[in-house]
Amino acid sequence: MQHLVTYLLLAVVVIGLAVAMRKVKVQLRNKNEELNAFEGEEQRMFAFLHDLGSAIGSDTTMTGLYRLIVDGVNKVVAARGGALYLLDDSRQKLQPRYLSASCPALVGVPAEVQQKALKDPRALDSHLRLAQVPMDEGVFGAVLAAGEALQIADVKAHESFRNSKTSPGEGIVALIAPLRHGGRDLGVLSVTRSKEEAPFTANDFAVFRTVAEQSAFAIGNALVHREASEKRQMEGELRNAREVQRVLLPQGEPVVPGYRVSGTNMPARIISGDYYDHLDLGDGRHGVVIADVSGKGVAAGLLMAMCRSVLRSLAGVHESPAEALGRVNRQLFPDIKEDMFISLFYAVIEGDGGTVKFARAGHDPALLYRAEERSVELIKPPGLALGIDEGDVFERVTKVQEIRMNPGDCFLFHTDGVKEAVNAAGEEFGMERLREAFRECASLGAEATIRCVERELAKFVGEAPQMDDVTLVAVEKR
Repeated sequence: MQHLVTYLLLAVVVIGLAVAMRKVKVQLRNKNEELNAFEGEEQRMFAFLHDLGSAIGSDTTMTGLYRLIVDGVNKVVAARGGALYLLDDSRQKLQPRYLSASCPALVGVPAEVQQKALKDPRALDSHLRLAQVPMDEGVFGAVLAAGEALQIADVKAHESFRNSKTSPGEGIVALIAPLRHGGRDLGVLSVTRSKEEAPFTANDFAVFRTVAEQSAFAIGNALVHREASEKRQMEGELRNAREVQRVLLPQGEPVVPGYRVSGTNMPARIISGDYYDHLDLGDGRHGVVIADVSGKGVAAGLLMAMCRSVLRSLAGVHESPAEALGRVNRQLFPDIKEDMFISLFYAVIEGDGGTVKFARAGHDPALLYRAEERSVELIKPPGLALGIDEGDVFERVTKVQEIRMNPGDCFLFHTDGVKEAVNAAGEEFGMERLREAFRECASLGAEATIRCVERELAKFVGEAPQMDDVTLVAVEKR
């Protein structure tokens, strides 16, 4: 009997040891599976980071980079779908940049789109890939407001959709992270699973946050690189445009019997809104013009070129400079924006006898130096700027002033960039300084007058930046 009890006890111990060993084996197998899963996730993350680093230093397109990020992070955490949304230029809305093929609706979808999707699933897909969403709405807005990654157990049940008239998809579990670079929000990155699948683990969430940070770095650097490249390209195009514009300016001084003419143009930017020109009107008549388009940059440069072309085509047809400007105004008016205009001064030299006719379209007065008295007077016939009135008022207001120049006399056209130039103290060069500089220099001749006024202006301005285009034209009677 005692032996039987001993055998029974031994049997119980053996069975207990067998059960314990089986549990240990199961635990070891589970641990090995977890270890293998962790190592697999780690390998996928390193592969993703390697691909991401390679993309940063390559010529990968932005769309290619977005695809690499979303598809890559899906693989790393074994997600079902993923999405990348970035802020638009206004920084008020999020634009879908890349959604994986199986990405559910993480943003609110209008009821009418949901109804259409019941018959045609493409309606929902089209909506998700095109619709912009306000940056402060839905789960994306919540993540941007929090400034940190969130793990959301049910997207549709999230409080951000509580009072919304739109709703996301059903049964979606999501990891969502804000993308920031250089202290600025770029957008959001998200991966999803369905509620029927295994939930994201704490390790998945930690890995996702790391991947999101690296993705933000990659996107931020790519955007900076693209902006720099676009800026270089635009600067190159502007330099080419400036060369074309330079060709439109006089390539040397004209031969005008009885006169000497000289001019200069110094743009404040690459493209100038100022211009001056010489016109051979035939029968011994010559035109001299200076103009200033309101505003700066490309728009002003294009309008300047239009004005030059139209005036050149009409100047020889109309004997009166005021009549010529009237026709120019009628042609340009329909194409000039409401907030733009052109001020212009036009002189017609009537042979070598000394008679000059002036017409002014809202431009600053010209300066006339009288050699005999060594005095300076203003030439300011009445006139309206081009582009302000469609024609009737312009032609009624704009009048011709005729003067007679004697040997040694000289007149000076200038744009407002001369008198409005400021020094480091904020003082303007002003009309009186210009007038005095011209009076002192005019007796030296047209070319010397231009150089002299330029020197006086440069001396006054010093190291202060040039704020506006500067154009000068001097005409001396010999």
